[in-house]
Amino acid sequence: MPDFVIIGAMKGGTTSMFQYLAQHPQVRPPFRKEIKFFDIHFTKGLGWYRAHFPLQAKMKDGAATGEATPYYLFHPLAAERMAKYLPKAKLIVMLRNPVDRAYSHYSHMRRVGREPLSFEDALASEPERLAGEADRIVADPNYSTFTHVHYSYLARGRYAEQLPRWLERFPREHILILPSEDLTTAPAQVFKQALDFLSLRDWQPKNFDIFKRGSYESMPADTRAKLVDYFRPYNQQLFDLLGMKFDWDK
Repeated sequence: MPDFVIIGAMKGGTTSMFQYLAQHPQVRPPFRKEIKFFDIHFTKGLGWYRAHFPLQAKMKDGAATGEATPYYLFHPLAAERMAKYLPKAKLIVMLRNPVDRAYSHYSHMRRVGREPLSFEDALASEPERLAGEADRIVADPNYSTFTHVHYSYLARGRYAEQLPRWLERFPREHILILPSEDLTTAPAQVFKQALDFLSLRDWQPKNFDIFKRGSYESMPADTRAKLVDYFRPYNQQLFDLLGMKFDWDK
């Protein structure tokens, strides 16, 4: 069973952080990065989840294993489920400027052919697309929703609505919150923070490649300005919640 879980955010650098950690000599990675147990595959049972990780007998002293599923942060039941089965797990949260995160998310959906709308129309349609989806997830563990997973461009960036579920169920010292931008500008420093948090010895990969970086056209300036204004109050709620300041108002 995992010692650590990277729970989000989607398009926040979770793949890069996971790949760096997976290379660490003390880390025994699972058989795939995103297991999606506490969100999509929960009804398959704990045995199914456990089968994705190295056997305890093969884990050397001081070794750790973990996974990264960025939908966990946003899923309405993942925190409750994880607290029940992994109460001692350490959680890593990568938070990206929600404006950039939303556009990266949208661009990915366009690239894979799952988003027919323009960015502006997709944002305008989001409230209708997501209406009632979270309630249906809570009401029915077997409910499968494409829209909640994929069309949540704005909602996933309202971090202060998601983090309380985790802060209420896990000790604050078991949650490491990192600005995604720092993983790009100062990867060695951010990676060391993660190692210290996980009680792993100092070590660095040969290089800090950025994994799964997509390429897409720049966001129109007027759209960006509108999104900065939209997220400003939500960002302030996040700053107040965490006592942390992120340089996102631009």
